[in-house]
Amino acid sequence: MLLLLCLVVVAGSVTEARQQRLAPGALPDRVERPFGTLHEQAALQQQWLQKRLDSFLPPLMRKHGIDMWVVPMREYMEDPIFKAIVSPETFAARRRTIYVLFDKCAAAGTPVTTACVERLALGGTTQGGVFETRSSTRPIVASTPGGRAAELWGAEQWQLLKQVVEDRNPKVIGINRSTVFAFSDGLTSGELEGMTDALGQPWVGKFKNAEGLPLELIAMRLPEEEAFFEKMNAHVWSLTQTMFSEKVIVPGVTRTSDLVWWFRQRVNDQGLGTWFQPSVSVQRKGVTGGALGADPVIERGDVLHCDVGITVARLNTDTQHNAYVLREGETAPPAGLQAALRNANIMQDFFMEEVRPGRTGNDILKSILERMKGASLNGTMYSHPVGLHGHGAGPLIGLWDMQGGVAGRGDAPVVPSMWYSVEHQVTTRVDEWDGQPVRMAQEEDMIISAAGKVRWAHGRQDRLFIVK
Repeated sequence: MLLLLCLVVVAGSVTEARQQRLAPGALPDRVERPFGTLHEQAALQQQWLQKRLDSFLPPLMRKHGIDMWVVPMREYMEDPIFKAIVSPETFAARRRTIYVLFDKCAAAGTPVTTACVERLALGGTTQGGVFETRSSTRPIVASTPGGRAAELWGAEQWQLLKQVVEDRNPKVIGINRSTVFAFSDGLTSGELEGMTDALGQPWVGKFKNAEGLPLELIAMRLPEEEAFFEKMNAHVWSLTQTMFSEKVIVPGVTRTSDLVWWFRQRVNDQGLGTWFQPSVSVQRKGVTGGALGADPVIERGDVLHCDVGITVARLNTDTQHNAYVLREGETAPPAGLQAALRNANIMQDFFMEEVRPGRTGNDILKSILERMKGASLNGTMYSHPVGLHGHGAGPLIGLWDMQGGVAGRGDAPVVPSMWYSVEHQVTTRVDEWDGQPVRMAQEEDMIISAAGKVRWAHGRQDRLFIVK
């Protein structure tokens, strides 16, 4: 007990010390809900789920030549597709759940409609009415409230799957197995073994790696989700602009770690989440990164950089912004620093002009880097899809240490209705810093519409934020 008390006292003193290094009022006491209550968010998510399965799933199954898609998973070993097909009230698979999605119209070759795809859940719930469930026929010895039926379990569950397959006689059975994309590789070895043993031939011979089907279903978003995502990005901007201001920073006192935990705390206080630990870094005239150390005090004349993200309603953002701490007597950043940011903006222009549905990530990367070289810029491009996951489903457009292309994960095509985090950096020598290279790393989220049109989810930073 004494040890626990000591730990609490130490933790409290650390927190108090951090707050004392921030500007007064940096952490408001009032309760805020910028995206409504959890119940309100869940209602939106359920609407999105129904519409996504109705509108995206049928044409995707037909596109990828899969008339039956079988997705088995066990509790706490969920397939990556899980969050894309279940209710916001479901947090894990129920015991074992086997989702079966069947295109009833494929055999006849009739046009795709919402009614074509039958959605079955062998185990678990209806997910708010979007699946038809099947229960066990086993008798229950003890009485249950409301006459609840026994749940499917073990061999009975696999035999029911076999009956479902035989009744529908699919030509192709899609399974989530891939050596390239994690999002398409959710079928565990144990579930594959159980399914293979239960189905046998000829059904096992009809297995086909679903590959692009789960990848694209996870990636594609509705117009209603786009509007929500735009609001999320606007909120991130408000947070970074506040963090990189005199409302939070006291030059000569505040450390970078204080801003990291300010962001974490503000996001938590607003009922939001974050999918990674935020980071804040400093560049300083005449000082190397090694000399600055891991947690420097922020001084006047510093260039600041942050990498942050928020999670709301299972959607994620990813953002990097930059700021300048004015020296005494300054009213604006040095012209060389502003020019460095403009150089980084040029890379954003290249991205927005080159990205379009049908092109692979590697093809887009090659075009951007050719244009970068033609503009005599010293930079790198490493952009990724975003949405249901922070590092989302779809083709990579470079990695920071792989500028020649990313085999496999960069070879998939961009599709309509997906989002990207446009992440890159450009390094420019700044005259006012005696020719010292200054790295402007940026990241802004963008939207590719159903029609293939591109736009920023909120905007892009073309001016350094100012700390007075």
